[in-house]
Amino acid sequence: MSPRSIHALALVHNIPYVEDSLLKDDAMPKAMTLNVRVSGTLGEFVANNIGDDGAYENVSEYVRDLIRRDKERAEAEGFARLKAELTAAFAAPETAYEKLDAETVIARNTRG
Repeated sequence: MSPRSIHALALVHNIPYVEDSLLKDDAMPKAMTLNVRVSGTLGEFVANNIGDDGAYENVSEYVRDLIRRDKERAEAEGFARLKAELTAAFAAPETAYEKLDAETVIARNTRG
């Protein structure tokens, strides 16, 4: 078994990650440390994607990219759902809408 394969069997890393919800105004972002244990074929897959032969220099860079892509995917899905809702709403006939005045909307939203 090669040293790279042995390394892949139990890959554990501390990965700094800044969560968007932790960012407030101009405050310093708080880093989140993740401990991830990856073994077997997943560990080998990670090991093959880092270093001189991989697409990433280190595991932290790889995991940050995975998280970033997952965040982008989730945002795109949310946008697609919103777009579908708006498309359906704008396609509805005039009779499907209910006329409301500002006072009615405010009263409805302040009821608890």
